Amino acid sequence: MNVFIPTEIRAHERRVAATPETVKKMVTAGFTVTVQAGCGERAYVADSEYVTAGAVVVNDAKAGYEGAQVVLKINAPQALDKGHEVDYLQKDSILICALVPNAELDLIGHLVTRQVSCFSTNLIPRITIAQKMDTLSSQANIAGYKAVIKAADHIGKYFPLLMTAAGTIHPSRVVVLGAGVAGLQAIATARRLGAQVEAFDVRAAVKEQVESLGAKFIEVEPDEDMEDAGGYAKQASAAYLERQRQEISRRVAASDIAITTALVPGRKAPILITTEMVKSMRNGSVIVDLAVEQGGNCELTEPGIHVKEGVTIIGDPNIASDVSVHASQVFARNLWNFMDHIRKDGSLEIDLEEPITDGSLLTHEGQVRHQPTRELIEQGGKA
Repeated sequence: MNVFIPTEIRAHERRVAATPETVKKMVTAGFTVTVQAGCGERAYVADSEYVTAGAVVVNDAKAGYEGAQVVLKINAPQALDKGHEVDYLQKDSILICALVPNAELDLIGHLVTRQVSCFSTNLIPRITIAQKMDTLSSQANIAGYKAVIKAADHIGKYFPLLMTAAGTIHPSRVVVLGAGVAGLQAIATARRLGAQVEAFDVRAAVKEQVESLGAKFIEVEPDEDMEDAGGYAKQASAAYLERQRQEISRRVAASDIAITTALVPGRKAPILITTEMVKSMRNGSVIVDLAVEQGGNCELTEPGIHVKEGVTIIGDPNIASDVSVHASQVFARNLWNFMDHIRKDGSLEIDLEEPITDGSLLTHEGQVRHQPTRELIEQGGKA
């Protein structure tokens, strides 16, 4: 099978879906690999490095797609000036990328029409054997780190406590809302920089993890069960949300920096920081909203960097891309590990009885196989 890696065309994207390391593994496993010229340039990978690893370089995407049975991408296919990247995909080819199903329903219909077998890494089951394939976690880890660095760039304060001849500098106060992979990395990074950190999550089970990183866990009396079978946060009750709102409001008002990471799969991100909360923050405070792509956890978040009510609100929908070298390395390894799991004799085998294959297969043989996405399409796209 010929594997093709195109240049990502999404705005501000700097990552690449394969590195010389993973290209070499693919070639050793019996695949032929083609890369588009310059595809790794923004991740500081030269075309010559891909050639050394065993890949063939083609000048344009169309030529690469024409001979490809497998296409590896970071993002879902994008619209072009004329047409769409999906139009380049060959019938019965396999696409592996981090497509967000509920945000790309029209695109999914296009994939079905083209009879493309699309695996979304966002749908890979959260089971132990699949951890090494989990692009959501690998990129969230980077996003949590970079969120703190961006906050440090925009706050007019030191992070650590400093005792100076001119007096004491008090440490910045950081509140992290959502203690999943991104939130825990944000906590760890803020603590390494010397900030005082508090963190909140609807899952009481993460309290020990938060405290092990040196942060204080914000406790709100929970509903009976706040976590689903996959380990994700569930939709909360109205009573719980009110208790949560009151406690978070108090903590946000006292903070210098708020970092929000709360997501519920397949739904709009929950609003955790209201306009009134933003108004309660001191001038010069910073909010970094990592949920911006799903609507944002802050009511005032928009893509980009904006100052509202005296608060700098950062809504970067692709923050992991700013760490393009390491983000590409781990994403590429995730993709290779997935390919390695389903490969057989230099080909990718679609075994519908195998749980990782079946769980992540979004479209196949002209049908939407992922049931929640199929139901969403049937409902007219309304979650």
